[in-house]
Amino acid sequence: QEEAQRQQGTVEEKMASSSSVLLVAAVLAAVVWGAHGIPKVPPGPNITASPASYGNKWLDAKTTWYGKPTGAGPKDNGGACGYKEVDKAPFHGMTSCGNIPIFKDGRGCGSCFELKCTKPEACSGKPTIVTITDKNEEPIAPYHFDLSGHAFGSMAKKGEEQKLRDAGEVEIKFRRVKCKYPPGTKVNFHVEKSSNENYLALVIKFLQGDGDVVGVDIKQKGEDKWTELNESWGAVWRIDTPHKLIGPFSVRYTTEGGTKTTVEDVIPKGWKADTSYEAKGGY
Repeated sequence: QEEAQRQQGTVEEKMASSSSVLLVAAVLAAVVWGAHGIPKVPPGPNITASPASYGNKWLDAKTTWYGKPTGAGPKDNGGACGYKEVDKAPFHGMTSCGNIPIFKDGRGCGSCFELKCTKPEACSGKPTIVTITDKNEEPIAPYHFDLSGHAFGSMAKKGEEQKLRDAGEVEIKFRRVKCKYPPGTKVNFHVEKSSNENYLALVIKFLQGDGDVVGVDIKQKGEDKWTELNESWGAVWRIDTPHKLIGPFSVRYTTEGGTKTTVEDVIPKGWKADTSYEAKGGY
């Protein structure tokens, strides 16, 4: 009987050991492989606004698409940057999610990229330009653009847009480019819906050039001191203060390339939440 108990104990120990090995293997597999058996690929270095990033060098990436076949991506035409109505001018649905080195925790919002594909046969090989308005975290390539259906189709030969979308995933070449919006496009300052007299949340969009924003300051009219806003999420910048935010406010924003722009009194006295204000003059 003692021998039988000893053998049973040995079997249980082996089973426990085997279970531990299987558990470790499963954990390692989860680290190396993503959902649906897709291997995880580490992200590439951040794509910055340095002169080298705006050069002629094309990098490799993968593209997918989401949303409606001819739509702008998200069902609400928004996205993780906090932009609204990306289906309308000046974005016109030519938008994309970016993975970690492209989205950059929101600091990549508004940046512009030129994309082109030569395979499959439906690809035109001609460059198309998209703006980053959303994020994705699918680890399928060092650089991954998850395009709107409309933007994905724009890489195709005329009349073969749906044929290209049917491919689902396409290898492309890409490079960062300066954003160039149509003449007359004004920089937009949107006061977010949650804002009140002690809390101001702001999204700045439609910037020519770098397109992105990495720093925001505001200044009350008649004062000399600039107050720095904090990053909230996506392209949203905010300030919490016990002092009433009356306005008008001048706004100073900085792009990743280091360009600083000051727009005087763009947020008026008596400003309202969920309202957009535009810069006057040549901004």
